[in-house]
Amino acid sequence: SLFLRHARSRNYVSESEMCRLESVPLDFGDYHPLKPITVTESKTKKMTRKGSTSSTSSSSSSSLMDPLSSVLDGTDPLSLFAAAADPVTAAPPTDGARRKRDKDESSAVGSDFEPWSSKRGEILARYTTTEKLSIVSGGCHRKGTTTGSAVSEKVRTRLEELDDLEEGSQKELLNLTQQDYMNRIEELNQSLKDAWSSDQKVKALKIVIQCSKLLSDTTVIQFYPSKFVLITDILDTFGKLVYERILSMCVDNRVSLPDNFSPESVNDTAKETCLNWFFKIASIRELIPRFYVEAAILKCNKFLSKTGISECLPRLTSMIRGIGDPLVAVYARAYLCRVGMEVAPQLKESLNKNFFDFLLTFKQIHGDTVQNQLVVQCVEIPLYLTLYSPAIDWILQCIAYHAPDVLLTEMMERCKKLGNNALLLNSVMSAFRAEFIAARSMDFIGMIKECDESGFPKHLLFRSLGLNLALADPPENDRLQILNEAWKVITKLKNPQDYINCAEVWVEYTCRHFTKREVNTVLADVIKHMTPDRAFEDAYPQLQSIIQKVITYIYDFALLFSVEKFLPFLDMFQKESVRVEVCKCIMESFIKHQQESTKDPVILNALLHICKTMHDSVNALTLEDEKRMLAALINGFIKMVSFGRDFEQQLSFYVEARSMFCNLEPVLVQLIHSVNQLAMETRRVMKGNHSRKTAAFVRACVAFCFITIPSLSSIFTRLNLYLHSGQVALANQCLSQADAFFKAAVSLVPEVPKMISVDGKMRPSDAFLLEFLCNFFSTLLVVPDHPEQGVLFLVRGLLNVIQDYTWEDNSDDKVRIYTHVLHLLSAMTQEAFIYHVDKVDSNDTLYGGDSKFLAEINKLSETVVSQILDHLKTLGKEETLKRQSQLALNFFNTILAHGDLRNNRLNQLSVNLWNLAQKHGFADTKTMVKTLEYIKRRSKQPEMSHFTELALRLPLQSRT
Repeated sequence: SLFLRHARSRNYVSESEMCRLESVPLDFGDYHPLKPITVTESKTKKMTRKGSTSSTSSSSSSSLMDPLSSVLDGTDPLSLFAAAADPVTAAPPTDGARRKRDKDESSAVGSDFEPWSSKRGEILARYTTTEKLSIVSGGCHRKGTTTGSAVSEKVRTRLEELDDLEEGSQKELLNLTQQDYMNRIEELNQSLKDAWSSDQKVKALKIVIQCSKLLSDTTVIQFYPSKFVLITDILDTFGKLVYERILSMCVDNRVSLPDNFSPESVNDTAKETCLNWFFKIASIRELIPRFYVEAAILKCNKFLSKTGISECLPRLTSMIRGIGDPLVAVYARAYLCRVGMEVAPQLKESLNKNFFDFLLTFKQIHGDTVQNQLVVQCVEIPLYLTLYSPAIDWILQCIAYHAPDVLLTEMMERCKKLGNNALLLNSVMSAFRAEFIAARSMDFIGMIKECDESGFPKHLLFRSLGLNLALADPPENDRLQILNEAWKVITKLKNPQDYINCAEVWVEYTCRHFTKREVNTVLADVIKHMTPDRAFEDAYPQLQSIIQKVITYIYDFALLFSVEKFLPFLDMFQKESVRVEVCKCIMESFIKHQQESTKDPVILNALLHICKTMHDSVNALTLEDEKRMLAALINGFIKMVSFGRDFEQQLSFYVEARSMFCNLEPVLVQLIHSVNQLAMETRRVMKGNHSRKTAAFVRACVAFCFITIPSLSSIFTRLNLYLHSGQVALANQCLSQADAFFKAAVSLVPEVPKMISVDGKMRPSDAFLLEFLCNFFSTLLVVPDHPEQGVLFLVRGLLNVIQDYTWEDNSDDKVRIYTHVLHLLSAMTQEAFIYHVDKVDSNDTLYGGDSKFLAEINKLSETVVSQILDHLKTLGKEETLKRQSQLALNFFNTILAHGDLRNNRLNQLSVNLWNLAQKHGFADTKTMVKTLEYIKRRSKQPEMSHFTELALRLPLQSRT
């Protein structure tokens, strides 16, 4: 009672004025906190010379720099570690230069050129087989030679090894599955690297020749594109190894060749080695391996002459004319284009010649030899023609890259003159610029119509055209005619898979250029084609893509849901996981694009249905992350619903939402917050003066929260919502309801477990409980006493709960809470409280400083202070002295802030606590010094002269 009987009388207004920071006018000049910082870096170079002291020259450069990177002097410590660990990075300086040169040379083709590597995976995935494959495996032994043998003997031996390979030292592995075949190719690739690293160059060449020969084999023809990808990977590896080997021979005194070196700067040894490689390759008898291996090392011509590559490309192009099989020949042309674009992208004439050669031999595809081969392998013409697509697409892409429209038009005209040109037409539309195709859309439609239906399917041609029109716009006058012409063909397709593959592409064109009427027609047609025999079950990815495209272009949801066939389209997603993904996609779009709140019944009904679908997918096996994502989407929708001043309709919506989304706790939490916000909005509209109707409405809001909170599982969520909702009830003058919330919170405190789960980890709950109780005490200051419950019934109830709560043995949280209770009780003794709730009379008004009321507060404070002092006594053991010191200082600060230290006994208690805090040397000296300085500053303020005497009685003790 000593503490509160002598609680300091507070004048909160004057204290606030005194504590306010002094306002000083500032002249910012050019400074603005959001302006980028300019850092001036000073670099110091130390130059030590014989016989002179080290001189320093400083150069400062003012630039936009990251101050952290200047500290590192341009070196990242993680990069240094990686460099030390990676033998490739830690290689001689020539490697770094070589990597830089490779990068520069590859960048001769811009980033807008789609590289071969991006097509590789697609080809391997598309062209597969279940038939058995065979591969020829060479004998990879090496004949020993004596060290003293003459050079001519060594050369003869190597030539014999090459002949040995070609004359049958290889064995054939039969009946391999596709995976076995791919594994074997990978083994050959590794064998090539191993042979090279162990200096067995002839063996490496034998492996490459052996792999190249496989490209003449078309016995399993549908696997040929994938085989080409796998084997050219090995050829690329070989070409890189040879180039780097010759490049390493050009290093003189550890200085590598410049990026754009001339043949004159290459030494004779490197040139001789390079020629030796070309002579070895020229001695290969078979055309296909000779072509592929020479093409692989085409880049090495740079070491021999400036015109080497430009002379070789036409010769290699002519060599392809000797390949009889049109499929093998077209892939050889594709490989030559691939190598040509890497090493000499400027030599477009050779690439064009390559393509025009192909056009001259195009009729071979429909010749008798090919037809007979297809009959033997039971392969249909349409399937066979698709095998050409990757190669022709690539050739055309290389030619069309940055090509003038004149050239593209000429190539288009040449293709037009050929019969059965659907395959070429498809590749032209795949490879040429989308703008070029879109501008001539009607011409292309005319060419598609003239194509022979029996060969390359027309729907694939329309699909390719649609892909271009999704990227570039055709002339405005042609747009409707283009759609009509395309859809005439698409809608006649009987095979659902063919149909949906085309429709998926053209939906984007329709959404992009037309109104909801045309979009509705297209969706209706898709439903008509995909519903029979539940064909939609095999086309979920395409149907998902259609939905994605529709909501990308129609993001006004009032317009979207007025598309009659949109919701029936959603009904095709029968598989729950897919259905939920589609619903998530729609809700993400709504949250992203909906700028204003809505009350449109069409939107609300549709989105409630979609959200209900997401909610109903939640079960015991649903992951927490998935639940959080679904709840966030539903909450985003709930926040966007507003009925304006029709608050009753708004509350009805929240009640309906609560019944629909009861399994997602974050949604229930959001609904409680939304209803509380609705109550406060009602208060704002009524300016705090509720009518009978609004008072009843606010009580309905409060009742909603009161019956919803107990259904939540998280105890701290419940506690905080009881407190928050009680505050809202109090603000709306619902005093009995506010009391009910606060009583519920008090009764819930004993149920708080010792450990709670936070972000998937178990953490002690003490800190969370302490935070909650501090907030609760702040609210209890303004809560008026119930006339039938006695003085401070809520505070007493809470203190009883805190007393009975089982705290951890080594925890001081109970005493910390009691210290906060003293702050509350001190505030309650003031004539006027520090804050109030508008239109609610707190205890300062109700009791008016009545002596009985103050006596009750004193009784409570006696209990609390005695509890604190008893606890301090229990901490007198050696292992708890540090905790005793901290708590004693904490209690001292409480008395300093809230007690009237003119009272001698209270003054003496504060001195005792100060001494106890320092007694055993555990007090933080800095904190004690700052506290004493604060007391001395306070002593200079009006009516605070007694602090001067107190400061003299507070000694500072050293740790010793």
